[in-house]
Amino acid sequence: MGSDLAQTFRLVVGNPLRLARLLGLGGSGLFAMSRFLLSVVPRASRHLRAIELRAAEIPDAELRAQALASIRLKAYHVQGGSILATFLKREAADRYVEIVAPLETIYDYLDNLCDRLPGVPEHAYATLHEALLDAVEPARPLHDYYRDGPHRDDGGYLRGLVEESRRGIATLPSLAAVQPRLREAACASWYARNAERFPGLSWWEFAAACGSSLPVFAMVYLATSPNLDASDVDATFDAYFPNISAVHILLDYFIDQAEDREHSELNFVACYSGTAAAVEGVRALLETTMHRIRSLERADPHEFLLRAMCLFYLSHPKVFEQRLDRESAALLAALS
Repeated sequence: MGSDLAQTFRLVVGNPLRLARLLGLGGSGLFAMSRFLLSVVPRASRHLRAIELRAAEIPDAELRAQALASIRLKAYHVQGGSILATFLKREAADRYVEIVAPLETIYDYLDNLCDRLPGVPEHAYATLHEALLDAVEPARPLHDYYRDGPHRDDGGYLRGLVEESRRGIATLPSLAAVQPRLREAACASWYARNAERFPGLSWWEFAAACGSSLPVFAMVYLATSPNLDASDVDATFDAYFPNISAVHILLDYFIDQAEDREHSELNFVACYSGTAAAVEGVRALLETTMHRIRSLERADPHEFLLRAMCLFYLSHPKVFEQRLDRESAALLAALS
């Protein structure tokens, strides 16, 4: 088990209130949690270890440092991103993790390049992120992602991750049914069409929603099924974007507040008027998200993802290091 997940699980088990939240998953939920921790997490960790070995061979020292940091400090992103494999049979679960591991690693590596590597020009951000578009569209021509900077040699590391993701996605039985939902433009066009439907959603909550990889992973999960109904695709995507994806990124920012202050980085939770407003805003999103998930025809995997994700983030060691346990408990209560 990854160190972050292992430490968090120990904190949950050692805290009566958080243990009650875990037990509140019910018999089927606890069985799913066991399968996730004992089967999916080790599988994801093995894939991530293979990627880490490739990252260690990057010729440029600074790119190598950022690639390794994005893996070692964010391993739980890949492990957590693989959670829907819990509900797949072995062959489909293997295929799912083989896609999620390199794809999530691309997200994390690019985040580090844009946030932590000095000298990367802002106009290079979009160019670098073309890697994500290429990764989810096997027929799309590959690009030179570093053409606008940083002008360094990664030894083919990023392109290798893209090609690995493409190979896995190309094998999905129902790829054609979900392909339009995998594209980044879907988020922007959705916002343009539907912003008025959510007048209470602030700009940073929309921005958070656009930064999550979970809608893509949910579409990959659906595409593992050979008999996929278009209505399932639409309903699931509408549950994940903007709701689940906004909660995902806001929780990630919630536990990273001290780290982002230290590095003078934008933190979406800090965009709220204060701590109480942040808790209320995320709590309201959680309640709406749970309602949307329960309206799905096959809700169990997605409700489990939401509950497990909240339990992980809101019981993370960073919560207690920053003395945010009271705020964390208030957010966990929203899952009731």
